[in-house]
Amino acid sequence: MINKALDKATQSSLTPKIVLNDLINGNQRYTQSNMEVRNYESQRNETVNGQFPKAVILSCIDSRVPIETIFDQGIGDIFVARVAGNFENIDILGSLEYACKAAGSKLVLVLGHESCGAVKSAIDGVELGNITSMLGNILPAVKKTAEEVDGAVSSSNTSFVSKTVENNVALTIDRIREKSPILKEMEERGEIEIVGGVYQLSSGKVILL
Repeated sequence: MINKALDKATQSSLTPKIVLNDLINGNQRYTQSNMEVRNYESQRNETVNGQFPKAVILSCIDSRVPIETIFDQGIGDIFVARVAGNFENIDILGSLEYACKAAGSKLVLVLGHESCGAVKSAIDGVELGNITSMLGNILPAVKKTAEEVDGAVSSSNTSFVSKTVENNVALTIDRIREKSPILKEMEERGEIEIVGGVYQLSSGKVILL
């Protein structure tokens, strides 16, 4: 049973590669139904006065992608930023910068997922209230996919949807580096890594891009 939460000394000793491997190993435990047993009361009590998460994950809001669960992480282990379509904006960028520069996290993981509803809506040109503006953030990925994948630009085209999910992750990472000099410099110094992946709803597996 895991009783301890991450402390500053442990967080400081971690490298981006170690953190990424830890998340992937946790995902393997999740897919194999062999997850760690945790004392959440103990972890909750230990983190009342501070937190030292090892990673920050930018994910979609999709209820089928419970981030701490799919990576088998406990209280105080990871920051999670969520928005439909897992794209960056100024508030998300500020959150990622806080996680890494201020709070010491070693990894930024942009996580898309199979059959993303926001991606499908962007592909189909859905317009509804504030959703219209939100989906505009995903349209660059739709355009890129249209140049790469044959067939209909439609959410019924599963190959188009899958590739757009991947492109959306990749373009989001590009924009994070472009729009956040802080994170870009940290990555160049080897203090953090910025990586992407796609969660498979059917298998529960995270595929790194």
